[in-house]
Formats: sequence, structure tokens, C-alpha cells
Amino acid sequence: MRIGAHVRQDGDPIGFGEKLGADVIQMFVVDPQSWDKPKPHPLTAEIKASPIDVVVHSSYQINVASLNNRLRMPSRGAVAAQAAAAAELGAFGLVVHGGHVRKDDEIIEGILNWRKLFERQQDKGGFAVPILIENTAGGNHAMARHFDDIARLWEAVGDFGAGFCLDTCHAWAGGEELLGIVDRIKAITGRIDLVHLNSSRDAFDSGADRHANLADGTIDTELLVEVCKAVGDAPIVLETPAEGVAEDLAFLREQVG
Repeated sequence: MRIGAHVRQDGDPIGFGEKLGADVIQMFVVDPQSWDKPKPHPLTAEIKASPIDVVVHSSYQINVASLNNRLRMPSRGAVAAQAAAAAELGAFGLVVHGGHVRKDDEIIEGILNWRKLFERQQDKGGFAVPILIENTAGGNHAMARHFDDIARLWEAVGDFGAGFCLDTCHAWAGGEELLGIVDRIKAITGRIDLVHLNSSRDAFDSGADRHANLADGTIDTELLVEVCKAVGDAPIVLETPAEGVAEDLAFLREQVG
């Protein structure tokens, strides 16, 4: 089982991963709060040569589901650009949040906008790395908060080879029970390509995306361990607060090897 953590994109991401004893790291290729275009990482050669696997998380503003052209169009461009930057690092995928619309009667159009993302990129030869759609915690009009919405989304994009990233904090805060969650999501998507293993600072179904270290959050650690055991070969990435991530990693190694 490959276990690791999210690391800063500046400095030495691989060096930080090595200090943690990580098998996999996740990183950004731009400031996650910006619309910046990716620039070559100064340690690209070292990152590509490392035995540590790499996955890239897209910036947070991206919302390819949006019906607002001023948001959807730059989002499409950002996904393509960040996927290309991920490929330059030898990453195995780009994680993209499911996004949201403004009201329930726009959800179908939001799903179609996801399909158009893949259709239009397919005409350009496809994305440079697989796109891993991540379930999200909040919002009443989200594409990927509730599993019935994920099922509708997957009917539209699954045939394009979209991957799936399961976030335990997001599922919990979004109101989805963790018991049996791996089987439930695989019944919808047929796959889990990555797990973000996080506890939650907030209660079940709170809608709040606030991660906590495994021993400090509101999710029973036994449930989190069971997710790890059930998920099979998918890599596990911790996005827990930095001050406790080493302890979280050690705990998982003790529990699941």
C-alpha cells in the first residue's frame, strides 16, 4: 500500500516526502488560490527521477460545471494547463473538485459541462494525465457531494476514462456514511484511483470542508483504517494539518502496513 501526504510545491517536495517516509506525495503546480499559469518546477528532474509517486491537485477556483462563462472557460483552460504541468513532473493524475452550480435546476447543465470538458479536450488529443474527480463536502447544488449526484455525473463522463478521488472528510461532512463507502462508490464509478484520508473538525453532514488529524477529528479512526483496508491498490494521501501529519502517517503504517 502506497501512503503519503500533501506537500508544499515550493522548496523540495521530494525531500519533504523522504523525511516523512512517504511512498506518494501530492502537490500543487500553481498557487491554489490563483489563476496563475504553471511554470516549470526548478526540481522537475529530481521529482521525475524519484521513486516516490506524485499526484497533482488542481487550484481551488476551478469550476468546470459552472454556467457562468467567465468562470467555466478559464476553468477548462486551467485543467488542461495544470494537467500538462502534472505530466511534466511524471504525476499519475490531476485531482479536480466536482464543482457546483447555483440552483438545483442547473445541475443537469453542470453535468453536461463536465462532459463537454472531456469532449473538447478529446478533440485536442486528450488530457496529459488522467483527471481524478474528487467528491466535495459542501454546497446544496454540488456535482459530487452526494453519491446519487456522482452517479449522474459518472453516466456523463465515465466513458472518457475519468478517475475518482475519494476524500473521507468530504464524504463525512457531506453526509455520506463511511461504513462500506468503498463498495458504494465503486458500484457507481467502478474505480477509486486515489484516497484523501482525512478526519473532520466538524460533525457528520455539516457541509464544512475542514480537515483534522486522524486522532483529533470527529471521524472514528477505525472507520478510516477500514477505508484504507478496503480500497485495495489505490494510493493514500493525507491532507491533515502539517503539525500532526508525521504522526498520522506512522499510525497508518502501524495499522495497515
